[in-house]
Amino acid sequence: MPKQSEAQRETVERVMHEYKQGELKIRGSGPKVKSRRQAIAIALNEAGATNQESPAENRRNLRRTKGKERRGETAEAETEGKAAQERTLHGAGRRSRSSGGSRASARGDESKSDLYAEARRRNVPGRSKMSKGELERALGH
Repeated sequence: MPKQSEAQRETVERVMHEYKQGELKIRGSGPKVKSRRQAIAIALNEAGATNQESPAENRRNLRRTKGKERRGETAEAETEGKAAQERTLHGAGRRSRSSGGSRASARGDESKSDLYAEARRRNVPGRSKMSKGELERALGH
C-alpha cells in the first residue's frame, strides 16, 4: 500500500477530526456525515489519496484542499476559528514520540536507521522488512 505524504496525512487527520466533532458535512453544506466509512472516503478524496481517481485527479484534489485550508474555508475553521485549525494541523499539545524508550537497544546508541545503513553496507538480505531488534540480531549486536 502506498505511503501517504505529510500533506495528505494532515488533511486526513483534519477531516476525521471534523467528523469526530460532528462538523463534517456532505459536499460542504449538506447534511452532517453520520457514517465513519463515508468520512474516511471524504478524507481520502480531499487528501488526494483515493484509489478511485487518477493520479492527476488526486493531485488536483490535494492542491484544492490545501488552498482551502490556507484560506480557512474548512468546517473546523468556520466553527472554531482559524487558530483551532492550526492546532489540529500542527499538533500543538501532542506528545512527541520517544526514540525507543524502554525498548531501546542494549547498546543504546544506534538508531534503527543506523542499523539499517550498516545492514545495507553488509548486504543483509531481507533488511527492508526487519524491525530494529531483527536488524540487531542479523548484525550480531
